[in-house]
Amino acid sequence: MRDDRPAGYTTPPAVWFAYSEDRKGEHPRRHLKDFKGALQADAYAGLHHIYGDGTIYEVSCWAHARRKLHDIHVFHASPTTTEAMARIGALYGIEEEIRGKPAEFRRSVRQARAKPLLDDLRRWMEKTLASLSTKSETAGAIRYALSRWRALTRYVDDGLLEIDNNAAERALRSVVMGRKNYLFMGSDSGGERAASLYTLIASAKLNGLDPEFYLRTVLTRIPNTQSIESRNSCPGTSPPHSRPTLRRLSNS
Repeated sequence: MRDDRPAGYTTPPAVWFAYSEDRKGEHPRRHLKDFKGALQADAYAGLHHIYGDGTIYEVSCWAHARRKLHDIHVFHASPTTTEAMARIGALYGIEEEIRGKPAEFRRSVRQARAKPLLDDLRRWMEKTLASLSTKSETAGAIRYALSRWRALTRYVDDGLLEIDNNAAERALRSVVMGRKNYLFMGSDSGGERAASLYTLIASAKLNGLDPEFYLRTVLTRIPNTQSIESRNSCPGTSPPHSRPTLRRLSNS
């Protein structure tokens, strides 16, 4: 997924869906074979082998780390979960203030304000973990964050990166909604076609287009256009010289 608007870019956002017949790690390896840079995703085990040689480096998602604590807080609120939510909330408060600002400005603000909060949060988590039962749910949620600390804090060093992977999660909602209406694509080719449609529809939504109107307009015009014009009709496409260097890939 590409959406650099939070970092002040005007490049049209776009999202790409890829179909695979199962959840084996070989599929993201194939999809990302030519990619270099930051990969922001959840803790899906199939991605771990991708980070081995340093060509692709992991950026974790604070929304996933927060969610584990939030779910506990909803049902069994405690002083520990309350403080954890407040500390993480302070990090998100900073992000609200700098959304849409240039990447270098975002980085400088994060270094000055978010990094000290993160350092303090880590010390607090380590101290709190020592006082909790190793079998408690809260301890498990804290260990989840601490075990991914470097990946969770990389965003403060790069203004193009986001604090979480929520943009990609939102794009996946159409797939989640679809699963409530059907369980199977019918065939691998059906899955590949569905991925293409999801790509067009989700990219249209990201660009503020009515997906139905967009598809009707483009499908009507395609028979009378050249192939290059058809490629440029995809939502989120723009001339190469207007695109920033890709530094982030969200995947979930």
